[in-house]
Amino acid sequence: MDPLPLLQDLIRCPSVTPAEGGALGVLEAALVPLGFTCTRLRFGPAEGGEGEAVENLFARRGSGAPHLCFAGHTDVVPPGDPALWTTDPFGAELRDGLVMGRGATDMKGGIAAWIAAIASLPRELPGSLSLLITGDEEGPAHYGTVKVLEWMAEHGHTPDMCLVGEPTSRVVLGDTIKIGRRGSMNAAVTVQGTQGHSAYPQRADNPVHRLVRVLHRLTAQPLDEGSEWFEPSTLQVTSVDVGNPATNVIPGAARARLNIRFNDHHSSASLTEALHAALRAEEARYALEVSCSGESFLTAPGPFVAALVAAVREAAGVEPRLDTGGGTSDARFVARYCPVAELGAVGATMHKADESTPVEELRQLSRLYAAVIRALLGVERAV
Repeated sequence: MDPLPLLQDLIRCPSVTPAEGGALGVLEAALVPLGFTCTRLRFGPAEGGEGEAVENLFARRGSGAPHLCFAGHTDVVPPGDPALWTTDPFGAELRDGLVMGRGATDMKGGIAAWIAAIASLPRELPGSLSLLITGDEEGPAHYGTVKVLEWMAEHGHTPDMCLVGEPTSRVVLGDTIKIGRRGSMNAAVTVQGTQGHSAYPQRADNPVHRLVRVLHRLTAQPLDEGSEWFEPSTLQVTSVDVGNPATNVIPGAARARLNIRFNDHHSSASLTEALHAALRAEEARYALEVSCSGESFLTAPGPFVAALVAAVREAAGVEPRLDTGGGTSDARFVARYCPVAELGAVGATMHKADESTPVEELRQLSRLYAAVIRALLGVERAV
């Protein structure tokens, strides 16, 4: 099976988060003839809650172990200004050996390559295969992978291992496998003071001064020096706001926002306590709001990772680097259930105008995924 026509059909579905755009129907039409049972899963907010409902797809073939799941997303980011594109973002045009369009790299190409890989293998494989496809990865991720995983656990579909098809490769296909990700959290700090005349500071309590001292405490020293598999954690002040139009008024409150990307030396709970400690040290009257989009996680090298590395060597002829860099992905949710790694296309054009993927690379990715399936399910390669 050539993955190109399937990718073109997927690109032509305008599935900007959270719109399904017909993409899941395209996948069902490809998977059912391959023996998969497909289940549409729609999750959304409770009555009166925030956000929009999201369509997801779970497909499985077989019931035995080991159970290998492929996780991905058909939703895409908006194409942006049409003038920046030289082709229709949802046209799937072929140009100079490239297939053009939003999602070509991130990550409809990976999904098409995985399905084509399954089609190239014998129908009777050891264990079982499944796909977890969400429409809510590029958005808030409230009603996508995290909800599907809960449903899978409730219905006896928890996988033994999972591959996420994000575009992890940097320069050549297969050069990077992600075996973990840093955690990410945001914090909003409001320091309360006492408003007053700037000529009589003894009658006021300047919250700006106190907030600046708190921020200095938080940024004067690095959070850590990194760990075996992770780079150093970072704390970035992303906003400081007072909203004071007067030059002679000490304001009553000052606010700051922080973003922390953290490795396995920390958790969101330990970092939250560190924020509280810095505020208490300056005797601040304050309010602190924290949200964590994902804890750090690591799939330590072992049989699962070794099989992935061997498959890349076989199919791509490169020695992959094991990496934990970058932002977050839905692998952070999968890691709560089973070993997970990420492997996919070269991500040079993801989220850009004129996003594209080379047709030959797409086909090579499909061959690579076939090698991955054989390696993880213990299938001997036919001579």
